[in-house]
Amino acid sequence: MWIYEKKLQYPVKIKNPNPALAKIIISQLGGPHGEMGASTRYLQQRYHMPDDRIKGMFTDIGTEELAHMEIVSSILHQLTKNLCEADIKKSGFDTYFVDHTVGVFPQFASGNPFSTETISVSGDVFADIHENLAAEQKARLTYDNILRLADDPDVKDVIRFLRAREVVHYQRFGDCLRIAQDKANDKCNFYLYNPAFDCQKPDCHC
Repeated sequence: MWIYEKKLQYPVKIKNPNPALAKIIISQLGGPHGEMGASTRYLQQRYHMPDDRIKGMFTDIGTEELAHMEIVSSILHQLTKNLCEADIKKSGFDTYFVDHTVGVFPQFASGNPFSTETISVSGDVFADIHENLAAEQKARLTYDNILRLADDPDVKDVIRFLRAREVVHYQRFGDCLRIAQDKANDKCNFYLYNPAFDCQKPDCHC
């Protein structure tokens, strides 16, 4: 299905380890608005999309989110390599270290492990597209917060790239919404067209 080029979508070259910063950035790997959840959500939602153009965009965006997982994981790896015990204790990285050493484990910045409870696959075209529009904005906000807290230019450069891609994804989901609305009609369950909800067909893709 994919041609995999063995290089990152955007280069990660961090010179200074910083485990305290890694504790923050890890949320964009396995946190509530992170890349692991995004890729899972989009690649599963695509199956019930009624238009090949929408399916294609879901596949493209979901696949790119997999690439972003690689980028975030590379940031985390480079921020935590070659640490001494003093660095681990001083940075507060010891609670993570005791469970995972410096392995890259998907979790929230608050410490909760990644969970599919943070994603939604409703089976409803409009509910899922609106979910994704909101998800991209929340991911953008998380990157905004990381940029407010980060002081390493090598890290901030990569984070700005990832943030910019979230904005593009938001725009593409907006395109998906317009396509879905164009295909809808007065029998569709979408509230804009059918507030009375008079379609009960189980195989309907409204």
